[in-house]
Amino acid sequence: MLPHHTPLTYNGIIFFIGFMGCGKSRLGKKLAAKTNRPFIDLDALIEQNEGKTIAQIFSQIGENKFRELEKTSLQNSTFPPNAIVSTGGGAPCFFDNMQWMNAHGLTFFLDTPIAILASRLINGKSKRPLIEGKTQQELLNYIEIKLIERRPFYQNATISLHQADITPEMVIDTINKKFFEH
Repeated sequence: MLPHHTPLTYNGIIFFIGFMGCGKSRLGKKLAAKTNRPFIDLDALIEQNEGKTIAQIFSQIGENKFRELEKTSLQNSTFPPNAIVSTGGGAPCFFDNMQWMNAHGLTFFLDTPIAILASRLINGKSKRPLIEGKTQQELLNYIEIKLIERRPFYQNATISLHQADITPEMVIDTINKKFFEH
């Protein structure tokens, strides 16, 4: 049986932004399958282009150089016109990445509660260089501080969704309502 594809009224690129662990990649993959669109994970694209994991890149060149590489990968890639792109959690917060994404597509901020982010991240810390080695309390504190820093960037998204588990159907409904209203 073929998967059911749901039409979207929006035909451009959709960017998912938000803190690590908010579900950008998970939701992006599901939405891409549901709408028959290509899915691109920016971190996976960087890893593929560099032949290294994000953790290896961070340890070899540091965060500042990684952010330059991230900007180049975001702004110089040729994304299919109807792609769904998940970014790294910090991508919108550096250089002019947020403005660039808003100029080239529709941005969704997946606003997830701190406790849920921590519960999702605690077991995968070794894959994420910014939180590796942190205790549960240190992780909670880190998320809280980083969200305070990053929220002003995230809030420039076209659409914010404030739920722990966002489904592809919720995204489709939100997009279709937004474009139907105009």
